[in-house]
Amino acid sequence: MIVSCGEALVDLVPRQDGESYAARPGGSPANVAAGLGRLGVEVALLARIADDGFGRLLRAHLTDSRVDLSIAVRADEPTTLAVVTLGAQGAAEYAFYVEGSADGAWRPDQLPPELPGSACCVHVSGSLALAVPAMGDTLESLLLRERARRTLTLDPNLRPRLARDPALLRARLDRWIGLVDLVKVSSDDLAWLAPSEPVETVAARWRERGPALVVVTRGAAGVHALGPDGPVDLPARQVRVADTVGAGDAFMSGLLAALFRDDRLARDRLATIPVDTLTAALTYAQRVAALTCTRVGAEPPWRHEMDAEPARWSGH
Repeated sequence: MIVSCGEALVDLVPRQDGESYAARPGGSPANVAAGLGRLGVEVALLARIADDGFGRLLRAHLTDSRVDLSIAVRADEPTTLAVVTLGAQGAAEYAFYVEGSADGAWRPDQLPPELPGSACCVHVSGSLALAVPAMGDTLESLLLRERARRTLTLDPNLRPRLARDPALLRARLDRWIGLVDLVKVSSDDLAWLAPSEPVETVAARWRERGPALVVVTRGAAGVHALGPDGPVDLPARQVRVADTVGAGDAFMSGLLAALFRDDRLARDRLATIPVDTLTAALTYAQRVAALTCTRVGAEPPWRHEMDAEPARWSGH
């Protein structure tokens, strides 16, 4: 099992009429969990889910996507909202409403005393956790607690405009990089963190901090990864994009699913992953993300969809 930790929120996505919004389940950790469940991987979500109408929407979506919600916290606060603006080529920008919401009220004493015994990996998204102190403190305590027992993975998925003090966001991210075994980061995040440095340079520096694997998604420029046997670079996959909402999360779920099935999520196995296995996992993650981009909203594919038409997603 994989445990995904962080926010479960509702994306308000503009409809085609440009005058109204559709409410869609979202939140990076919830998207990763839904993607894993649909790909046939046993997964649980540790999140604070509100007991309002949007919270019921989230629970139904996650349950239908085969996500275990037994360790999710039932929150009294309302559901966190993200208002989405779509730019050129469907690129998504977000405005978050966190104050007073479920994700603004995390507390360490609400963490489950134990994670499911079958959990081999804990995945954390930094999207809200790195910017919202209460949430970051809680999840950092979880990472510290679980590090000796399970593999840890991270997607920074930065939201700098949420942070009242960007220096504190950077400091927390720096600590988390030193704790985890795998980091998946976007080139957009790196452009904010280290605007003057090539992504290859940053990936190498991060890997020296401790992660066995650093993966950089670069949009139309493809993927760069640095593992124990050196770098792997793959070109982007060409698809007709509806929007990019949830694309990075779909890539993350595809990567974790591929590594899980290859029995590579144990810390020692990840630290010795060969280039061919890593390349296959990255290729699968690209296919998952590509199919998600052809749909409106964060709608990752099911395993039967991935298995049905492999040739269709061969990269052309």
